Amino acid sequence: MALFGRVNSNTISLLNHCYCKKFILGTSRLKSHGRISISTTMQHKNNKQESTHETEIVKRRNQACRSLLIQVFSSKSYNDLHNYCLQFGDISSMHHYHINNQQNYILVEFKDIMSIKDIMSSASFTKGDSTPVKSSILWFRKGQITTSQKNNQKKVSLFVENGCTSPTEKETAKLLYNAKSISGQIIILYEMIKLTDLEARLRFHTAHHLEQYFSKLFENMKVLPFGSSINGFGRKRCDLDLVLHNATSRLVFHSKFMHNSDRHETKEFLGILANTMQYFIPGILSVRRILEARVPIIKFCYNYTQTECDLSATNMTAIYMTELLNLYGEMDWRIRPLVIAIRAWAKSQELTSDVPGQWITNFPITLLVLFFLQQKKILPSLKILKFYSTRDDVRYAENGIDCTFLRDINKLPPDYKYRINQDSLETLLFDFFEYYSTFDFQTYGICIREGVQIRKPSRSALHITNPLETTLNVSKNVSLYELNRIISKLHDAIYVLETTDKFENNSWGIMTLLKVNNDNGHLKKSNTTKGQKKNIEEYLEDSYENSYEISDKFEVSEANIDETKTKKKETV
Repeated sequence: MALFGRVNSNTISLLNHCYCKKFILGTSRLKSHGRISISTTMQHKNNKQESTHETEIVKRRNQACRSLLIQVFSSKSYNDLHNYCLQFGDISSMHHYHINNQQNYILVEFKDIMSIKDIMSSASFTKGDSTPVKSSILWFRKGQITTSQKNNQKKVSLFVENGCTSPTEKETAKLLYNAKSISGQIIILYEMIKLTDLEARLRFHTAHHLEQYFSKLFENMKVLPFGSSINGFGRKRCDLDLVLHNATSRLVFHSKFMHNSDRHETKEFLGILANTMQYFIPGILSVRRILEARVPIIKFCYNYTQTECDLSATNMTAIYMTELLNLYGEMDWRIRPLVIAIRAWAKSQELTSDVPGQWITNFPITLLVLFFLQQKKILPSLKILKFYSTRDDVRYAENGIDCTFLRDINKLPPDYKYRINQDSLETLLFDFFEYYSTFDFQTYGICIREGVQIRKPSRSALHITNPLETTLNVSKNVSLYELNRIISKLHDAIYVLETTDKFENNSWGIMTLLKVNNDNGHLKKSNTTKGQKKNIEEYLEDSYENSYEISDKFEVSEANIDETKTKKKETV
């Protein structure tokens, strides 16, 4: 209980001052520009119609509000848990996963949010020195079941069992080796490492878990996931990006102001918020304050899912960037598998790293792929998306940045609805390597907003324009040495694809690119690939008619570059 002294009335007051002024100043800046701030995902003013992406966010947030994450003894506890929870209301689904084969969790989704409130009212705290703060994370203790209860129990099935698991290296190698083509390998890789429905649910539940605590300090505060967890370009175990958001209204609370710069207030606010997270929110571990970056963030590990998270404040441009990348991913079935394959290649070649530095990150790599696909006439430029936008598509970030673009792909010109280019994934992968291996990076920059190469406006080794904040170069951190390494790896990839024979090697196609070896490669290809072939054929058939709905992250490559002391291990 002594920990409560760490958050005294002065701290809460300071948090409220920082938070309230931050959003009031943002609103006033927009008014001074004669613009209206439009809130994201949840509340659009003046009858603004939500986009498909925003509707999906609302659905996921509602799922999280009606869900509880419950730690159990094992997956076999699900039947007992199901029957116990039925006294509080009807259950929609139960999803099981484990961490390190030890900690077992079941995500229980109820049909009515009132069931959650009833459970929260009936749950108890453990005895001892624990902070008595309610949480949507619970233990399910062992209890004695009477004979009459056993007879009345319903037999149920888990919706998902042992979710969040990844295939082993051996399983990955076998599946990739037995593919019929490089295009098939890319689809198999995508299906193996993309985020599942359960993983998407857990990421929204993480955001909701934080939101429950923060809303007790600040009214109308929301915690929204963005980036690769949402936009469809993510992979298993990718970091979770979160942003604080506050809905705007014509009625504004009176509050005291602090006479500091906006940036100072943001750093002050996040610094104190980090202390609150560290001491009071269960499951939050390894809290790190990266406050000197261009976008100040709090990094932490969420123990219940073993996920690394980044929390920022008022970064609405990133929310709209997520929506833009998701829109591009929905336009053609080939885009997401291709992006994930190229990002996996970059990681295997150590062109990207988990720590910031002078190397490229996943976000600019994604923009490189999208720009390449614009040259292949598969994707439109952002300029075209803005030209065909309607009044319902108008969006502005809190700093006045115009984030307006067409959000209904059905309203695209016929050329982009019925594409002439029908190249295979294999062809597109090879052409990507070939296109950038000969690109004049010294003279030109990449700009998906215009859809054509532009004269480099800076002396940076690599210039990739931020599509929404056009004055920013998202690859400003990339050194000339790293750019030359990228070009060298592009040439190597072309050579590998041209020379590797799948009938004479244990590894072939993207296996060689990803450094995946098949120990059983000397054996004949097994007939077990029939199931995989069926899945691929179903994927291709569905993808021509519909777009996939999955998740990834928007990475700010310029964040905390200057303050990191970590150096990347270079390969010779």
